Amino acid sequence: MTVNDRVRRVALRWLVGCALLATGGPAAAQGAAPAQPTAGAPAAQTRTTWYFYTVNWGSQDEFLDLFQKNHYPVLKAQVQAGRFASLRAWVPRYHGDGRADWTFVVEIVERLGVTGIPTEQEFIARLYPDQETFRQEERRRFELLVAHWDVPLSPVDFDTRKATP
Repeated sequence: MTVNDRVRRVALRWLVGCALLATGGPAAAQGAAPAQPTAGAPAAQTRTTWYFYTVNWGSQDEFLDLFQKNHYPVLKAQVQAGRFASLRAWVPRYHGDGRADWTFVVEIVERLGVTGIPTEQEFIARLYPDQETFRQEERRRFELLVAHWDVPLSPVDFDTRKATP
């Protein structure tokens, strides 16, 4: 990859991130409602993170099959237990320029300060008694990747933000 290719990829990521933040991100496009606090309880603090995956060309279906079989149930269990407020996933509608950076993204909205919930490893142990098969399939899922990165997001509130002079 040339320096110009790297610069274009970084610029593209920045532009996509700005566009998603400006529109409220993928959750806004899906009409997501914010988590509602329990009556009398303070609003829960959350952190949104997007988990990007670039999958080897031709391996998308195998990757999604393994993700759906082995990782999605672990994430879903954490939503049901209250650790995550929401979980969503997307694939780009089109291929070609503009999506060269990623082929699959997962958005997780984590509730901060939640206690008394089993760890991810405890969920895995409960959901997958055959740990050897689970580990082999997870290894294969990651073999299919070209790249993976996580982007914890910080909100920008333009109604209260003061512009710099």
